[in-house]
Amino acid sequence: MAGAFDTTLPVVTTENRDGSGPFLIVCEHASNHFPAEFGTLGLEAETRAAHIAWDPGALGLARGLSQALDAPLVAAGISRLIYDLNRPPHASGAMAARSEVFEVPGNAALTQQERQKRTEQVYLPFHAALHAEIARLLSMDRPPVIVTVHSFTPVYHGQRREVELGIIHDADPTFAKAVLAEAEALTGLTCRLNEPYSAADGVTHTLRLQATPYGLHHVMLEIRNDLLADDLAVASLSDGLAPVLTAALARIGTSKRKASA
Repeated sequence: MAGAFDTTLPVVTTENRDGSGPFLIVCEHASNHFPAEFGTLGLEAETRAAHIAWDPGALGLARGLSQALDAPLVAAGISRLIYDLNRPPHASGAMAARSEVFEVPGNAALTQQERQKRTEQVYLPFHAALHAEIARLLSMDRPPVIVTVHSFTPVYHGQRREVELGIIHDADPTFAKAVLAEAEALTGLTCRLNEPYSAADGVTHTLRLQATPYGLHHVMLEIRNDLLADDLAVASLSDGLAPVLTAALARIGTSKRKASA
């Protein structure tokens, strides 16, 4: 019902909350779960398992980084097709009627009331939980470095993507550029800054909402999902990227950044 959160929905989970490292890991597209009240949105099971419904491998990577870096993790529990938590409520992509080449019938004719309900049930509690973790760490004089973890499909609209690790930032490029330098030095991945997406594509909403207002260092990691095909691959990447993030933080010369607001 509009005006109240449905607390039975698995909207958000927070793991390793007692982690004492300098990072806070976020995974907005962690799940392809479709709660019963939303049905299947008219999609076949194969499509609900595809990249349009979630970021395959991202949660495993986020958990690996959380453990390796002793960092709290805030992760979504609902498909991005119910609500894309990296999009603001007024964006068409928040409840997309079409994603890449796929039509999403259940999102095709949402009423204002239905959009409001999803915003209140999914978006607001997720971002409230994430903000609570940030505020808690700020109160302890531990401004976190925000790392959002995503994966992307190797082929998009029929075009092969050669980039393997995309490193994306919102307003402040400082930490992202340090991550790029360390990733190029420490991994064999094909790395690019602001590819396959950038802030201009509207993909940094979480960072813009949660990190930029506090002046927090931040980065969005986009990993090509064929590199996350199984548990062994996920573990290998988390083992490789954790030192990259640690070295990037050392490169910019501080493990803390005072809040600007």
